Amino acid sequence: MNDVTLKLKPARRERLADVLYGQILEQIASGQMAEGAKLPSEAHICRDFQVSRPVVREALMRLQADGLVVSRQGIGTFVKSRPSDKLTSLAASAEIASYLRAFEPRLALETECAGLAAMRRTKAQLNQIGEALAALEGAFARGETGWEEDFAFHHAVAEAAGNELFPRLLEELRDILSGSMRMALGLTRQGSDDRRRRVLEEHRKIYSAISGQNRDLARLYMRYHLTESRARITGSHGDL
Repeated sequence: MNDVTLKLKPARRERLADVLYGQILEQIASGQMAEGAKLPSEAHICRDFQVSRPVVREALMRLQADGLVVSRQGIGTFVKSRPSDKLTSLAASAEIASYLRAFEPRLALETECAGLAAMRRTKAQLNQIGEALAALEGAFARGETGWEEDFAFHHAVAEAAGNELFPRLLEELRDILSGSMRMALGLTRQGSDDRRRRVLEEHRKIYSAISGQNRDLARLYMRYHLTESRARITGSHGDL
């Protein structure tokens, strides 16, 4: 009798700092903690959430990095901006922190991909990027989120960079990238026509720079697009 090999994936263990981040963010997004409100002290948060001080500090550090809170030396931590109350309906509160963290490696990876794609892309690869862009525009026109089309666009740019490791790395990150894209584009779909136009225009500029083989502009537009995507999630712009 032959032994059967099971290919199992370990269950995802949520990081305590992400859980705490998500619960604080949920209270900010819901309006329970208004802009300008002072958060409880680290000691109070440790007690109320039954977590250690390093966990609290990591969560607060991430909230500050995302522009949601601001720390004032010797005074305390205050709510700086309020994201859309729709945010927590698009992703579990504990997952939002990890989705936002995904933008950091994306900035490093995809900015370079765009620059190399501008230098190395073939005509066929440029057409593939253009087709992905057209598909994204079509998804938006149909009122769909368009995350699969968005991933295809970024994947096509990575392929055009001329190094097979770039698209492979994006594939490795596909699960978390799909979550962050669903979240960002979900907010875009529920937002204003102007927001949707801006998102598409950011993609068009990346395509145009790659088409024109302008490395510096391609890198700039990709970095700008990813930075703006992250800001739209955290509510840094305050636009809907």
